[in-house]
Amino acid sequence: MVPVLGVIFSTGAVPFNGPSLVPFAGIIIGGAMNAHSLAGRRAFAALRDDHATYEAARSVGLVRSDAIAEIVHHLLPEALVPGLDQTRTVGLVTLPGALVGVMLGGGTAIQAGAAQVLVLIGLLAAQTITVAVADRLIRAGRLLPPDLAAALRP
Repeated sequence: MVPVLGVIFSTGAVPFNGPSLVPFAGIIIGGAMNAHSLAGRRAFAALRDDHATYEAARSVGLVRSDAIAEIVHHLLPEALVPGLDQTRTVGLVTLPGALVGVMLGGGTAIQAGAAQVLVLIGLLAAQTITVAVADRLIRAGRLLPPDLAAALRP
């Protein structure tokens, strides 16, 4: 969230004040939290279910992070699907919140559209960064529940 909000506010695309910060930060934080919880749930469930695969990978000489990656690397991109689906349907099926908010606040249609595009790009960027960081932390064993930390010992 910090890199995305930093870019949004440092470029001057959105003024750095309370009425701008609260909705943009709230939307970006909410999207990042959603992606993080989906990534964690999928990864932890896979690590619990495929413990034999982890042990097999370790037995052929893979280090802990590579053995974990063998199990979770193909699952983590699924955490980005809700954000991609939302981006695909905005304006066609749903009325996006940023667009409506800017219009109700007295902005022009161009300003509303620009705000919505900025929100969607920011959401996708924040979710992608969040899932990539979660992947690194899970592989390093720093973001594992206690039962998995004990079961996937180095």
